[in-house]
Amino acid sequence: MLDKRPASSGIIYLADPTILSDQGKYYLYGTSSHQGFKVYESTDLDHWKGPVGHNNGFALSKGESFGDKCFWAPQVFKRNNRYYMVYTANEQIAIAKSDSPLGPFKQKVLKPLFRIGKQIDPFIFLDDDGKCYLYHVKINKGYRIYVSEMNADLSDVILDNTSECISGSKPWENIEKTKWAVTEGPSVVKHKDLYYLIYSANSYRNKDYAIGYATAKSPLGPWNKYSGNPIISKSTIHYNGTGHGDLFKDQSGDYRYVMHTHNSLTKVSPRSTGLINIKFTENGNNADVLVADALSFKHILKQ
Repeated sequence: MLDKRPASSGIIYLADPTILSDQGKYYLYGTSSHQGFKVYESTDLDHWKGPVGHNNGFALSKGESFGDKCFWAPQVFKRNNRYYMVYTANEQIAIAKSDSPLGPFKQKVLKPLFRIGKQIDPFIFLDDDGKCYLYHVKINKGYRIYVSEMNADLSDVILDNTSECISGSKPWENIEKTKWAVTEGPSVVKHKDLYYLIYSANSYRNKDYAIGYATAKSPLGPWNKYSGNPIISKSTIHYNGTGHGDLFKDQSGDYRYVMHTHNSLTKVSPRSTGLINIKFTENGNNADVLVADALSFKHILKQ
């Protein structure tokens, strides 16, 4: 097993990362602290500075929005000239707003979206018709990915429009054959009228944590898993614990996937943040295939 990790001590350690591309800059967020979410900034995806958030490096700080522990898996997006951060805290999902990608992300009322069991790993998808969907993970007989349609103002979900998307039913998704299989870290994109749901499977502690995807004709499913999964794994990029990231377009219009890996061959945390090139490849008369360029993977360095 190879580990080509750079010798530099400048690796950024954010798990469950996401990148927002906005007005010529990139903003990197992720899981790293019980105090909230830090943010790093770059103009080229190679040189990063930070953390640069409004409050000692934090874009969202405990006390300014819901939650007092377990700040996990943020997603940040722009809508109507405002910035939204959807995230997990206290094993619930909340949304905070800001006028800047650097924060402060705040809520007027400190509350989660809904309180029906434990819910983590949120991702909001804005469809072409203006409808919004919250993909998230429910901890119920394993970790399963669900989707709920949201109110137009993103204030809450429409509970009647909730359905299961993905559970750990394939051999690669449950290497250890546990009773509670794990599928998590959803990220969704629409391509040629087809919806692609990228997700991670196995526990994040597992060396075989890996990434696959499924497709559907509707954002509510049903979802068909790609037969060539996983598309990113330790066997392709030679790092353990590859997973839980987010898809975004760089300033050239090319897709990138930001993700985390284990700290080393023997240690899980703090998890290292990295980038990989990913693209849609034509597949004859069938749906385009999502392909990750293993040789392009690199860890994100603070400079």
